[in-house]
Amino acid sequence: MIRDHFRVLVVDLSTGRNTITAMDGRNRVAGGSGLAALLFEQFGLPDRPWDDPGQPLIFAIGPLTGYFPLMSKTVCAFKSPYHDQYAESHAGGRSALSLRFADYDALVIRGRAKLPSALIVGSRRIEVKDVHYLWGTDLQVAGKTLRRMFPGSGHRSILRIGPAGERQSPMACINCDSYRHFGRLGGGAVMGAKHLKAVVILGDGSFPLPANREYAKVFDRVHADMTGTDMMSKYHNLGTPVNVRGLNDLESLPVRNLQATADEGVAGITGERFAEAALLRNAACAGCPVGCIHIGFVRERFREENRYIYRQISYDYELIFALGSMLGVMDCFEVLKLIDAAEKTGLDIMSAGVALAWATEAQDRGVISARETLGPLAFGNSSAYQAALHDLALGSNEFYRLLSRGAMKAAEHYGGSDFACVLGQEMAGYATGPVFFVAQALGFRHSHLDTGGYAFDQKPSGGTVEDAVRFLVDDEKARVFLTSMVACLFARGVYSGEVLADCLNSVGYRGLADNMDGVASEIQGMRWGMRLGCGYRPENVTIPKRFTEVTTRRGPIDQEFLEDLKAAYGRRILELGGAGPGESAG
Repeated sequence: MIRDHFRVLVVDLSTGRNTITAMDGRNRVAGGSGLAALLFEQFGLPDRPWDDPGQPLIFAIGPLTGYFPLMSKTVCAFKSPYHDQYAESHAGGRSALSLRFADYDALVIRGRAKLPSALIVGSRRIEVKDVHYLWGTDLQVAGKTLRRMFPGSGHRSILRIGPAGERQSPMACINCDSYRHFGRLGGGAVMGAKHLKAVVILGDGSFPLPANREYAKVFDRVHADMTGTDMMSKYHNLGTPVNVRGLNDLESLPVRNLQATADEGVAGITGERFAEAALLRNAACAGCPVGCIHIGFVRERFREENRYIYRQISYDYELIFALGSMLGVMDCFEVLKLIDAAEKTGLDIMSAGVALAWATEAQDRGVISARETLGPLAFGNSSAYQAALHDLALGSNEFYRLLSRGAMKAAEHYGGSDFACVLGQEMAGYATGPVFFVAQALGFRHSHLDTGGYAFDQKPSGGTVEDAVRFLVDDEKARVFLTSMVACLFARGVYSGEVLADCLNSVGYRGLADNMDGVASEIQGMRWGMRLGCGYRPENVTIPKRFTEVTTRRGPIDQEFLEDLKAAYGRRILELGGAGPGESAG
């Protein structure tokens, strides 16, 4: 049944109490990113630290979740331990459909449990359960135990943290159904601060689909575009690892802490190499016919028992970049071993890999020594990185505890800020040029998915600063509407504005369909206003020297263009967030 309001479950872990409330605002913020911002506006505490028990951890879905393919993501919003400001992280898996079948548009978690706990959420069951015996277990052990404790169908979703989250590392992620993650900006630490080992969403209800012909017609067209054309084939076939070869050819692949942008050795970690040597199967998020999740394997020998075990590990481009080319590890199976090591502990792999790349160069330059890293690090030395990932997750000494707060935090203490590959947070894998560098450094989530800045860099004709700012603002607005639906951004080529309007109309959201541009602008401004209200100042963001030393196929970085773009984009962000000319939104 289509409803104009949001149905929100609010759980207080401190008291064990919960309330289900109806919240207005559907035609203003749609859902997803917009709903998360609206909920943080109501429940967030901008003036208190990220780990204050009263801070909310928010999970929100969109108006088309469950109705159309690839409307399969959930937005997780929180005050980040990375920068103590409002943040979002997005994940697929089964969480979105599970919330839909549980009949909630959003889940808001407040307070702090007395003992390590699991929150169980369904349409007929809401429970905070003591699971202190799981505290300290890795993600694999916790996952196996939780699946036995809470059996369910494909509508059950399990979100969990590992040791990194338990010790509240800003690099801790939230694992979602084993192969997907709320990865960036420290959502796992927020769960750890709340003594929350897991959230189990049972999805034990049902919801009716529209019976009208218009809905069936639109659904069939969208499904056909996704499965019967080449629009999504890239993601199913080689998947995003196809980018390794492409970016290497463009001299835009970060290699060995961005000391290079191409390397002949990447033949061992291309999408083609993974597919021919290590791929076991494809999988898909719930409600997705594409199957972009690529699952490989590693084999481990137990010498004392003379036996082997095989573990299944998902991989994609960002993981291959972070634990492969960035660390100089050029063998697909060694990369999978590193992914496995990071997954067990619950680290965000992108931040972990980039941070260890900085540590390796810092050791090479004599800024730090093996005393800090508890052993020598060297580009290409996979076994050393496996141990370092464990130490980074556990905070084995002062150095690793500081590094887990971010590579720049460690660089500010030990030295080496010039070659810390940090753009707001540890960089994503696109050394394409100044537009991407500025876009990630200043962007709302410090993510390569905030905008397509990497695509602007690759335009043959380039463009002016004004062109680039206009592109970044407009592209962000289009994407934020999709993340309010909440669509997988891989499907943005399918879900054009016209198609989205047809989808919304077919299920009864005509008010949204008639005002998509206005709603997108409202959400974009609200998110920036929330971020600025938590202390974000774009003018204070720095872009390290390493990014001005990069050479791509288009040549060296134009440093003047980079600085002018950073200043101009920062001014537009202030305007979007509600600050007037000359103000800093304080």
